[in-house]
Amino acid sequence: MTSIGGAEMVDWNLAVATATRLVRPGPEVTRDEARAVVAELRRHAKAAEEHVRSYVRMLPEDAPVADTPVLVVDRAGWVKANVAGFRQLLGPLLDKMQERRGGSPGAVLGAVGGKVTGVELGMLLSFLSSRVLGQYETFAPASRELPGSAGGGRLLLVAPNIVHVERELEVDPHDFRLWVCLHEETHRTQFTAVPWLRDHLEGEIQSFLGATEMDPMNVLERLREAAQAFSGGRPEGEEDGSGRSLVELVQTPEQREVLGRLTAVMSLLEGHADYVMDGVGPAVVPSVAEIREKFQKRRASGAGRLDAALRKLLGLDAKLRQYRDGERFVRAVVGQVGMEGFNRVWTSPNTLPTKAEIARPADWVQRVHRKAPEPE
Repeated sequence: MTSIGGAEMVDWNLAVATATRLVRPGPEVTRDEARAVVAELRRHAKAAEEHVRSYVRMLPEDAPVADTPVLVVDRAGWVKANVAGFRQLLGPLLDKMQERRGGSPGAVLGAVGGKVTGVELGMLLSFLSSRVLGQYETFAPASRELPGSAGGGRLLLVAPNIVHVERELEVDPHDFRLWVCLHEETHRTQFTAVPWLRDHLEGEIQSFLGATEMDPMNVLERLREAAQAFSGGRPEGEEDGSGRSLVELVQTPEQREVLGRLTAVMSLLEGHADYVMDGVGPAVVPSVAEIREKFQKRRASGAGRLDAALRKLLGLDAKLRQYRDGERFVRAVVGQVGMEGFNRVWTSPNTLPTKAEIARPADWVQRVHRKAPEPE
């Protein structure tokens, strides 16, 4: 438990309690309807595994099925899983902050500071918990309440959010549920088929956080600003006159390099999932064209406030740009060298695309597929 002067810098339990208390109620369903949704999502997740594996060809045909569990959760369950993940990832950073403060809590960073941070984090998560359809949760350790694979990882499907969106879009619910599962199953396949990927990502994140020299007071302030954006503390669309952002965490050339690599790999993972979803969809989701069109419009028109807050919190246009640029990269590479040629991207960290190569796929093809010079 990370603390300063005996007090937690982040009250994680309070973050969960706050988010759970503030989380919006899900769509109205009967108990029987809820059970049917959960059962169908589990069936679709299982079916999606076979569809995705045969399409991406990242694993041998006789490879065993993934041992990562599929958890159909409500919004509170999603919050608990993500708090566990944050706690795992941020531990080293918070320990470093504690060392920098010399064990002296100060007025804000004592018990009150930890509770304030817990509340602010809970506010952020309560908002996000109503927006996420599914997630491959990579880093949090397994627990009795939230089981995971031996190497970490679990697939989360947020049932109330899936039902909410399928009703909002007025699409076939059975098709939509399978369509969502195809995207999330691609992420599970990425991490189960590429054993080094999880450790590589965690190492990059820790390298970035480890180079941070930000004072804990500033972390609290940025978190508060992000929470205000989520909770309506500032009118929607109004710019923050201070211009401050968590991008200010990027203080060194080393950090900028790490952030560029992280942006590239996340673009690859998200774009690959979108590409696979579109590739598999027509054969198994009859109304995929309608779903895709309506979902794209929703993603573009409804993401303004959410994305602005994420940019505030993360310091980059995390999701929409990653989906778009990453999918374009995958499509271009597969078009040039085929699926087998594209899959060389998973060979090692050295074959991952750079941020520049995401924008110029031909450069990645040239680097990874260039032929050795002919002997004289």
